[in-house]
Amino acid sequence: MADIKQIAVIGAGQMGNGIAEVSLSAGYSVYLMDQSKDMLDRGVAKIEHNWNKLISKGRITEQEKSTKLANLITTTTLEAVCDVDLVIEAVVESKQIKEELFARLDALAPSATILASNTSSLPITALAAVTNRADRVIGMHFMNPVPVMKLVEVIRGLGTSDETYQTVLEVSKKLGKKSVEVNDFPGFISNRILMPMINEAIYAVYEGVANAEAIDDVMKLGMNHPMGPLELADFIGLDTCLSIMETLYEGFADSKYRPCPLLKKYVSAGWLGRKSNRGFYDYRSGNRWS
Repeated sequence: MADIKQIAVIGAGQMGNGIAEVSLSAGYSVYLMDQSKDMLDRGVAKIEHNWNKLISKGRITEQEKSTKLANLITTTTLEAVCDVDLVIEAVVESKQIKEELFARLDALAPSATILASNTSSLPITALAAVTNRADRVIGMHFMNPVPVMKLVEVIRGLGTSDETYQTVLEVSKKLGKKSVEVNDFPGFISNRILMPMINEAIYAVYEGVANAEAIDDVMKLGMNHPMGPLELADFIGLDTCLSIMETLYEGFADSKYRPCPLLKKYVSAGWLGRKSNRGFYDYRSGNRWS
């Protein structure tokens, strides 16, 4: 089993900065990479914001925060992966973009470095196929928000070695996560179950069964879900939901995974949920509508 000391996180967005935060908290040295310095600054600001909240609650000290931050290096270049033992990719959910990235990482990183993807639905085997290290390519699907949610799906590609799998299990444990082993099928477990439920909720809006608030209330008050499916879709991002549904639809060639036309319409309009301030709810004023 490989000894992991340094981790590179590719992508400083919501998932990436969360992965970097828990990695720093676990004592790892972390490179946080993004194409944009602005995204890196926002990612670091989010990490500091979360730690400042912990300081206010007496759960960590200013010194502990400073020690963790001292182990963080931000960069806009991929060359830093030459120094790391594990790379965790957390870029946009696009097969083409991820495959291009994995090919570049394979060329830059030492042969022993493990390449992991935080993909929520794309095949790990396909990502491994663009590298010369299929045995050291694996999926690490964290849940959002990463510092709060305890689960990580660990997805083995067709060629993923037992050593790589065991190493990632140990890293996940050190990060304070509960690992679930999943085989490489579209959507894995979480999104194969979650996204069709969200898609069906969108169909219920599309067909005029009820509005978004009523649908969410049924699932929260009647099924004891902490968030309704449409609130959750807005939180995840409607573009991400559509991408996952398209992956399921293509991967299984089954009409039950056909993305709702209303979901496509919202994404085309740029109504992506919380990140665009409009989705199934209007976040500009706090009022809800569907």
